[in-house]
Amino acid sequence: MVVATIMAIAQDLTPRPMTMEEYDKAKTYIVKDLDKDTYVKFGSDYVLDRYEMRKPYFITGDDGLKKRIDLYKLISKDGMQELGTQIFYTNEKGKLFVAIQPNFTANPKIWEKYFEDIHAIDKVEKNFVLKLSYILSKEMSFQLYKSMNNGKDMKEESGTYGTDICFPGSQAVAMADGSSRLLREIKTGDKVITIDPLTKKTVVAAVSKLISHEAKNYAITTLLVVNAQESVTKNGVNVVIHAKVIEATPNHPMLTSENVKKKMGDILIGESVVCTNSITKEFEHYRVINKIEKAGGLQKVYNMELDKGTTAVLNEVIVMQK
Repeated sequence: MVVATIMAIAQDLTPRPMTMEEYDKAKTYIVKDLDKDTYVKFGSDYVLDRYEMRKPYFITGDDGLKKRIDLYKLISKDGMQELGTQIFYTNEKGKLFVAIQPNFTANPKIWEKYFEDIHAIDKVEKNFVLKLSYILSKEMSFQLYKSMNNGKDMKEESGTYGTDICFPGSQAVAMADGSSRLLREIKTGDKVITIDPLTKKTVVAAVSKLISHEAKNYAITTLLVVNAQESVTKNGVNVVIHAKVIEATPNHPMLTSENVKKKMGDILIGESVVCTNSITKEFEHYRVINKIEKAGGLQKVYNMELDKGTTAVLNEVIVMQK
């Protein structure tokens, strides 16, 4: 069974598990005026109370479209017990989507339903889960629980943990001519870029060899990293957000923004890594907001040997060479 291992938030209200009936019912609750209505009663049983009286978030992603997220506490008036967080997501056309994140006491079945619901929205609203992950990790000081994997902790599945230090072949390698190429398509002699970790100087390196390892069900660590610029206005918080995803075997070395070498599987939520801006090609710090370790399925994994340097750039994330 899925177990929600969410860290409890310090709250004035006593949390209790919501029922599936309450979960389904809450999805019908709508705040008429998100700019003005901070405390809304629904019959004699439930209340929506704007979360910490926060202003709305206006989030612009790589697509250039501005979305809005408002958070409310869902409260049962019987004992003033908090059931979860009501999420109102408004797209650039004014269409409203509603989701309810249950609190940490909820039954796993309700958590599964929640993940099904937010991923259903994500199919319609591209990068909804990413934007929601950023807001919830910022506001509530914990990771949106395994949002990229439907809430399932796959670490205990039969992934192969070994000495192979490699990447899936689907990772994009930064080439010297400014293009990118899938790792599995790299050939000996190809020119790629390597970055000096201290000076951030870019150097062209030649691929000496592309090493491939036999197909196995390798354990794969996935990091979702985000760079966000925020500005507070009288109407809310404007956020411009950019994200990247990098995948590798858990033992592949990386550098944090503090120039600390770590295995990818040891990188923590909240730590930062260095990435390249796809437009300016400048280096920026991206914060890890989501980390998943799971069995990646039967596949080959790859690693490049370069004639110089200690790093490579995959999916616009700076990683260490083996």
